[in-house]
Amino acid sequence: QVQLVESGGGLVQPGGSLRLSCEVSGMIISSYAMYWYRQAPGKLRVLVAGISSSGKPIYADSVKGRFTISRDNAKNTVYLQMNSLKPEDTAVYYCRCIPPEYDYWGQGTQVTVSS
Repeated sequence: QVQLVESGGGLVQPGGSLRLSCEVSGMIISSYAMYWYRQAPGKLRVLVAGISSSGKPIYADSVKGRFTISRDNAKNTVYLQMNSLKPEDTAVYYCRCIPPEYDYWGQGTQVTVSS
């Protein structure tokens, strides 16, 4: 049984930082790209960042220069370092992995940026 478990969300002031983690069990992630998505209230879920199996990252324009995605295959975990957070970054953040013929999501972790 594959599980993706996000953690690290919380309440932070504008300009602050958070580090999200996505720990995967039931499969080995080293061969697959991993992704972070987010969904704000009343909005669609959108891609925030992705990282290939070789470690090449991609970012949404809205987070370039502020967010960094990374992976630790030894820990079967993906991270999202979020700096210079803005109120518009408030959302539930989800981890995703898409091995062939499957599509796995975590349960999400809430990030709230507010003073």
